[in-house]
Amino acid sequence: MDSVRIIPLGGLGEVGKNMTVYECRGEAVVVDAGLAFPRDEHLGVDLVLPDFDYLRSVRVRAVVLTHGHEDHVGSLPYVLREIEVDQVLATRLTMGLIKSKLDEHGLMNKTELREVDPSDPPLEVGPFRLEFIRMAHSIPDNVAVAFETPAGLIVQTSDYKLDHTPVDGMRTDVGKLAELGNRGVDLLLGDSTNAERPGYTQSERVVGEAFRQIIPLRKGRIFVTSFASNVHRVQQAIDVAIQSGRQVAIVGRSMRKNVNIARNLGYMDVPEGVIVRPQDLEELPPGKQLIVTTGSQGEPMSALTRIAYDDHPAVKVERGDTVIISAKPVPGNELRVHDSINRLSKIGAEVLHQEIAPVHVSGHACQEEIRTVIGLLRPKAVMPVHGEFRMLAAHARLARDAGVPANGIVLAENGSVVELSREGVREVGRVESGITFVDGLSVGDISDVALRDRRRLSEDGVLIVVATVNGDASAARPELIARGFPESEPVLEEAREEAARVLRELLANDTAEIKLMQEHLHDALGQLIYDRSRRRPLILPVVVEV
Repeated sequence: MDSVRIIPLGGLGEVGKNMTVYECRGEAVVVDAGLAFPRDEHLGVDLVLPDFDYLRSVRVRAVVLTHGHEDHVGSLPYVLREIEVDQVLATRLTMGLIKSKLDEHGLMNKTELREVDPSDPPLEVGPFRLEFIRMAHSIPDNVAVAFETPAGLIVQTSDYKLDHTPVDGMRTDVGKLAELGNRGVDLLLGDSTNAERPGYTQSERVVGEAFRQIIPLRKGRIFVTSFASNVHRVQQAIDVAIQSGRQVAIVGRSMRKNVNIARNLGYMDVPEGVIVRPQDLEELPPGKQLIVTTGSQGEPMSALTRIAYDDHPAVKVERGDTVIISAKPVPGNELRVHDSINRLSKIGAEVLHQEIAPVHVSGHACQEEIRTVIGLLRPKAVMPVHGEFRMLAAHARLARDAGVPANGIVLAENGSVVELSREGVREVGRVESGITFVDGLSVGDISDVALRDRRRLSEDGVLIVVATVNGDASAARPELIARGFPESEPVLEEAREEAARVLRELLANDTAEIKLMQEHLHDALGQLIYDRSRRRPLILPVVVEV
């Protein structure tokens, strides 16, 4: 009898870059192709992807995308660029989001894009028979995937919660889960994100109710920031804005793009005339404005961070305004978010976040919901996925308490090879599964990044810009230190003048955030040096406050 190998390449021992391979008879179906965002130590890195080199050794019959969050779909363009994939399967909204992404990368014709729906009959893909089950989450059109395989029935839940009053009325399909349980589930791969948290996750409607309590009472501008993909959250904010007589501006590229896609596909309903361009806000009194923006994670160049540092060309925040941060900081982003909150508070805005107001609910199941799903599916074996190791361990304890035997609980890691056969489930080996860094247009592992930096230093050198900024918002003339950079003094003098000009403009606009200053100096000098010399030295801006 055939066995099935389940190989997680990302998403275990971490939150992000989810990717799981199901392999049988040399053919594979991949569930999700996500990414993670770089941490501070990943200098110069733009994105972090799973190491999907293993996919070269099998025929990939399909990539199945459970929903449209970046940690589940973000690496798809990079996978399709490197790996032959027969087809990509996704629900309607997810397909809309990834088509936009693939179009940007010039990959629209790279593979067959096939839209699926939970009401579809089972789908034959290689040695697997796939079924899709609707699961409530913080983005519409999220599905679990059931695999009927030669070795038994496997269910992967995707991210989910049991929201009984979802904004779009599309509840988790507990009837279908119970039916799968009656057929006999041999292995469950379940979302572990909130497995340490007791009780139930609150409904998305709780946030809508909070908006109805907060927004009509405020007199100034109102800013709402959330993940750009959380279209239900944005819809609820816009609904309350309309009821309160406010007009809405969408600020931030990803937010604008996702709102346009959701509106075009019918997932958002916004009457004509409600949305105005950010540059038209000046014509409206503050009490008639609601601004939906990116930047809930304090990203350095995001719209809200730029607004907080008065660096945005069209939008300002002033005393008396209200900022609602309708998202939880992703682990590692807390300091950036706190920095934004402090800056906004210093200006005089009231900042509401999940610690002090019910303006965010999770999209992931807490312990009682996980127990309910295990009870509905009654799996013979459980493999916790999607979470840091402590979350996986908490999920394993819930499975044990629900009666799953100890030899049926698999605590795997990225790269573990888990085999399901008629004899049961066990870990049988490991494959290579590191991380892949995306740096600009280049994709490679950490050694590639290091080698590329060394090559760049050897060919083009390094240019260090030292800018000294005084507390009274004045700056000394910047110093330039060039090493291995064979350029004449006139070019360096021009670069000094350009650095001084950038600093003057930033300080004149009261932009004293060091990271923003470094970004502006880096971009301006990089362009100037390239225009004059066609070289790209490593530019290191150093801003010193005295």
